Amino acid sequence: MKICIITGSRAEFDLLKNLIIKMSRDKFFNLKLIVTGAHLKKFFGKTLNYIKGQKLKINKIVDLSIKGDNVSSISNSFSTGIKKFSSVLYEIKPDAIMILGDRYEIFSSAISACLNRIPIIHLHGGERTEGLIDEAIRHSITKLSHIHLVSTEIYKKRVIQLGENKEHVYNVGSLGVESIKKTKFLNKFEIEKKLQIKLKKKIALVCYHPETLSNTGSITNLKKFFKAISKLKDFTIIFTMPNADIGYKNIVREINKFIKKNHNSYLIKSLGHQMYFSLCNYASLMIGNTSSGIIEFPTFKKPTINIGKRQDGRIKPKSVIDSSHNISTLLNKISLSSKKSFKMKIKKLKNPYYQPNTSSNIIKILKKIKLKNIIFKKFIDIK
Repeated sequence: MKICIITGSRAEFDLLKNLIIKMSRDKFFNLKLIVTGAHLKKFFGKTLNYIKGQKLKINKIVDLSIKGDNVSSISNSFSTGIKKFSSVLYEIKPDAIMILGDRYEIFSSAISACLNRIPIIHLHGGERTEGLIDEAIRHSITKLSHIHLVSTEIYKKRVIQLGENKEHVYNVGSLGVESIKKTKFLNKFEIEKKLQIKLKKKIALVCYHPETLSNTGSITNLKKFFKAISKLKDFTIIFTMPNADIGYKNIVREINKFIKKNHNSYLIKSLGHQMYFSLCNYASLMIGNTSSGIIEFPTFKKPTINIGKRQDGRIKPKSVIDSSHNISTLLNKISLSSKKSFKMKIKKLKNPYYQPNTSSNIIKILKKIKLKNIIFKKFIDIK
């Protein structure tokens, strides 16, 4: 089976990595890896080099000419993606493409596959993120797709609710959670040596992305957020890069201003999955509005302070504490997360996104599916 896997960001590649490696070693698959999006940008750490470091063959590089973070720039990159992916997929002629998530570059590849009449295998459909444009993009990709690999039973039901054939919807759990189970964590000394920083006893991992449906208050909310975390003087604060979404430059600008004033803080452009999960393992908490705080971080049985509306709609484990951007509210929620009673509450937490053997089960599913005529989809009405 010739399958194109398309990756556009560092975070999504790390979710896919173990599956890609397994598939590349399995003679059943003729794997074609296409790299695009923020992977190619120096601003985001040029993680194309990270992929090359995994000794994986990259078959095609699709440059979307990402130049800015406004609507015009993203629209131009999206239209460039449709044009370039259409050409690449016509040339490769895969039996199917595999894509994960809900980003605009992934959406452009899905449209191109549809136009080329190529079946689409989609991971992480059925989820809700009501503060993001990604919400609409994700459901649109679901309607373009033919095989659905979702992360919980509730998301499976939602994909079926969208009119998809239940025989083609599989609850396989999260590849990211499985990846944690397979990662050998670095110890504190190794982390400090690789990052060249001295870690305090308490670590706050901060992952903050644009709320792409918000037209007002974004700068005000950013300033409130940074003012609140400036109070965490007894923490080492480690920032990850925001996604390449509308408004990401404002966030990076505020992070850099914050770091200049707060010498206990650092911005790491690209951690890689081993370093990222090692930091998760040592961190006291995660603060921000990232899906990783909802899906992966709860595996470590530690608190996530989830800020704003970006992740509204997702299934949230008990380790997730929602907060507004209000400074006193946010500081109170951080204080709550350190209380012994809360820590005891999440000590026996079971992550709802975990299923055993996720990548192996995906491979079993792919080996069984019949792709012939699968592009002729029927909308299945709920009776």
